[in-house]
Amino acid sequence: MDAIVGARRIDSYGVGASGLVAEDVAQKLMRIGLSSHAFQDAHLALTSAVLLKAGDVAIGISTSGETPDVLEPLRLAGEAGATTVAITNNPRSSLAAMAEHVLISAGRETEFRPGALASRISQLLVVDCVFVGVAQRTFDSSQEALQSTRRAVAEFTRKR
Repeated sequence: MDAIVGARRIDSYGVGASGLVAEDVAQKLMRIGLSSHAFQDAHLALTSAVLLKAGDVAIGISTSGETPDVLEPLRLAGEAGATTVAITNNPRSSLAAMAEHVLISAGRETEFRPGALASRISQLLVVDCVFVGVAQRTFDSSQEALQSTRRAVAEFTRKR
């Protein structure tokens, strides 16, 4: 969490249901004033990754930990000097092996598997825990950013 708190930029990579989780982490961190972006498109993820540097954080999200569209950007981000984080269900995966920090989700899918339900929910739980930890460490600035964003949305919706 300290790496995220002090990051210049936090980029997250995911595909499919894990891509929705990447969007969620980016949105949450942005709401508390951190520069955060999510990439589900492989070409944009690769572009993001090579432009990161020391002081930045790259988060790869993949239930299997073997998704090429997540592995390659995380590898390149690490080579560029960014701190790398994996959120995966598989602690023995390629993604876990290449990340400096590994956060394990624990969703087991059933036969019905509507949109990777269990794995997505467990990844979202991990993201929420990270978010709360970051917000606690940056309480004053997070509160100020949340108030500003709430006010902007409220003013916008009143005008409609």
